[in-house]
Amino acid sequence: MQGPGRGKARKVRGGVRIVTAFILKRLGFMALTMLVSSFLVFAVNEFSPGNVASKTLGPYASAAQKQILFEKLQLDDPLLVRYVRWVAVLSGVIEDPLGDPELNLGFNDSRGHQYFGNLGYSTLYKEPVNDIIWNRLGNTLLLASLAFAIILPLSMLFGVLSGMREGSPLDRGLSITGITLTSIPEFASGVMLVAVFVVWLEWLPGTTPLLDLPEWSIAEQLVLPVLVLVLYDFGYVARMIRGSMVEVMTKPYIRTAILKGLPYRRVILKHALRNAMIAPFTVILLQINFLITGVVVTEVVFAYPGFGRMLLDAALFGDITTVEAATIVALFIAVTTQLVGDIGYMYLNPRIRFT
Repeated sequence: MQGPGRGKARKVRGGVRIVTAFILKRLGFMALTMLVSSFLVFAVNEFSPGNVASKTLGPYASAAQKQILFEKLQLDDPLLVRYVRWVAVLSGVIEDPLGDPELNLGFNDSRGHQYFGNLGYSTLYKEPVNDIIWNRLGNTLLLASLAFAIILPLSMLFGVLSGMREGSPLDRGLSITGITLTSIPEFASGVMLVAVFVVWLEWLPGTTPLLDLPEWSIAEQLVLPVLVLVLYDFGYVARMIRGSMVEVMTKPYIRTAILKGLPYRRVILKHALRNAMIAPFTVILLQINFLITGVVVTEVVFAYPGFGRMLLDAALFGDITTVEAATIVALFIAVTTQLVGDIGYMYLNPRIRFT
């Protein structure tokens, strides 16, 4: 006869294999999504108005430089061939043609012109994209982390409390507040906060350059942009949690637990809360993606040196190398959060199998 310990171990190994197969399958879809999306981004930039060599070198390059680059990039080749060549530069298989001394562009990269992750050279910032994009992404991650650390507990607290008491003054107040805050654009709330705390009260700085200024510390500079993001996102997430909590509180197992005499706090924390968080979980993870790649308005309003503002500046200048690199990074963040969301959703909801 098979012992209970061996049967349990076999069950655990089977579960691990299922989870591993699920993750590998999702990683395959993730890689395919990145490949297709990167091709579309490359094609859009290639077919946008203007010569690719001119857009790559910027408006101040000479006609001779543009002609040499046209020949170096072999821009008369088919689109698919050029895309493969672009991926080869990105993956470090071939050398970046912009580093060719014959172009006399002064594009210097301390890592060389052939390495994995070569994102090219920015014509706007006159630096390798790798020296710009990760610093800006780190700044945005700082802003997003502070905002998310406030949004999540605040939304859970008010969402759960109002969902427990549907129709109460707290519930109606949250609904009105959430709808009002979500309907106000970020630039409008930013301007209003600046008018109150910068112009009128003079408590905070109006910009966030992330420099240790004598009159304003970095912590004080971060207050207003974080507050704008919290006000904009809090209402939406709280209402999602509230709606899920209302639905869970009407389930038969909640009524049964209450009728059995279980303490109300235990019913909420042990039974209702976990099940109520299943639906909002994906929404909460999507907010991470928004807070990293979608805060361009907030960064522009407060002159914040972040990822979104960098992408906007590069697009307005016509720096297609930086635009392509930033878009690829944003896509990677999006598909990664989606993968984490899928895995977390499966663990939160045991009724769904890993398929």
